[in-house]
Amino acid sequence: MNLFADIRALVLDCLEAMTAEGVLPGGLSFDNVTVEPPRDAAHGDMATNAAMVLAKPAGAKPREIAETLAARLVADGRVASADVAGPGFLNLRLAVDVWGEVVRAALTDPAFGRSDMGAGKSVNVEYVSANPTGPLHVGHTRGAIFGDALASLLDYAGFKVTREYYINDGGGQVDVLARSVYLRYLEAHGQEVTFEDGTYPGDYLIAAGEALKAKVGDAYLEQNEAEWLPHVRTFATEAMMDLIRADLASLGIKMDVFFSEKSLYGTGRIEQAIEDLKSKDLIYWGTLKPPKGKAAEDWKPREQWLFKSTEFGDDEDRPVQKGDGAWTYFAPDIAYHFDKVSRGFDALVDVFGADHTGYVKRMKAAVAALSENRVPLDIKLAQIVRLFKNGEEFKMSKRAGTFITVQDLVDEVGKDVARFIMLTRKNDTPFDFDFDKVTEQSKDNPVFYVQYAHARVHSVLRKAAEAGIDTSDLAAADLTLATHEAEIALAAKAAEWPRVVEIAARTNEPHRIALYLYDLASELHGLWNRGNDDLSLRFIQDDVAASQAKIALIRAVSVVISHGLGILGVTPAEEMR
Repeated sequence: MNLFADIRALVLDCLEAMTAEGVLPGGLSFDNVTVEPPRDAAHGDMATNAAMVLAKPAGAKPREIAETLAARLVADGRVASADVAGPGFLNLRLAVDVWGEVVRAALTDPAFGRSDMGAGKSVNVEYVSANPTGPLHVGHTRGAIFGDALASLLDYAGFKVTREYYINDGGGQVDVLARSVYLRYLEAHGQEVTFEDGTYPGDYLIAAGEALKAKVGDAYLEQNEAEWLPHVRTFATEAMMDLIRADLASLGIKMDVFFSEKSLYGTGRIEQAIEDLKSKDLIYWGTLKPPKGKAAEDWKPREQWLFKSTEFGDDEDRPVQKGDGAWTYFAPDIAYHFDKVSRGFDALVDVFGADHTGYVKRMKAAVAALSENRVPLDIKLAQIVRLFKNGEEFKMSKRAGTFITVQDLVDEVGKDVARFIMLTRKNDTPFDFDFDKVTEQSKDNPVFYVQYAHARVHSVLRKAAEAGIDTSDLAAADLTLATHEAEIALAAKAAEWPRVVEIAARTNEPHRIALYLYDLASELHGLWNRGNDDLSLRFIQDDVAASQAKIALIRAVSVVISHGLGILGVTPAEEMR
């Protein structure tokens, strides 16, 4: 049940009837007609802009359209009143029994809130994709949690989702990793070592060095670098990916695909992607203009193979191969996305760190060219996270080996807190993670506030059982016994759930789910608090039927909270400690 979609369908039916009768001219598009919550809840339960968006193309006054539409809408039993406001907005109040149907739907339909908008289309969501040079640190956490929640959201909205991790094991940083592990290998053999600039001194490599010793003994001690480097590189990469998989698991993340950048080199896959672009006349031999702000005399132009990315909205064409035949950093990324397109995905989503802002346009241009504009690519940027504790900011430096790991974060606050808090802000806004704030038990801590709402409902269920009230079939309760304005407001907020899911999935914004859950929890806590003064609003009454109706309402709310937390990857709490 999607009440907003149902009432919008009613509005469109009325508009079609008005068209058939000649009240509206034929050929009008109703695509921009919306039904949504009014800005002010005092104005009604829903509002439609139908008259406003149709007035000009219909050559009519919006109020005239609104008044005719209002008369038709109130003929439907679900609409108690339809009032024209301002220049032509139409505010609707729904019949009381409609809210009971929402409660019943939430209680009986396991798919309540799920959507078929995805229609089974396949979406590849690539996220995290950190260099395999060590365990994940807090800088990776936001993108990891955001990407995973987005994947779950899209699945909930009817898409077929593939979660993917791109292993950046094709660049020079993996050689640095191998040399760093080799130093720990020498150390494991009792040798004194010095970590020169550019190597990774972190203690996390000690275990890798010892494991390498256990595997090969002293075989690499007397070898020169050219002999041991390829083997240690592979060993070190696998060791770091084991750490990364463990870190992901601690956040509740499991990938479907791990794609190796190295697999693109020496296999013809980069060449194949570039040839595809050449066949479309999108690769040419030329020179770039001097970068903005750089004097022409300081710029040394060089000829190289360029991709015509400006034809797809980029600011300038991009080099893919240098004059000496070496690939640019962009070339393997093109090949990787060519592989995604070739796998038949209907849409792609990449979650990048904020430092990849300059890569957005060129990557979108590449996918548009490779797929001939068939496959959309949405790139989401995860802004930085700053950590605070005891009023002071944590600093981290991966090369110095003093960074805060994902495991550190999970050990400190737990997976559920980390995930929920990271999703309470839009992904592209900076975020301050304060350890003191996220562990306090107050309304200012959103994860506590939402979990407390869910736990309160289960507390009521336990008390009802102690009082001998049967709650085994709450959907059969007489819900007309829970129609106070505060109870209807709570049911109305729960009714927004399917609509919120579709909006969040359409915009690829899972933070909307977290914000909605906070608002829903606020409504429930508000009703709970009103029961302190108005005994008729308490959930357990002397009258069993009234108790069942009120408990049915809040149980439906807890079901919605559970669904929402599931999307966010958070386990609902049944009691608070």
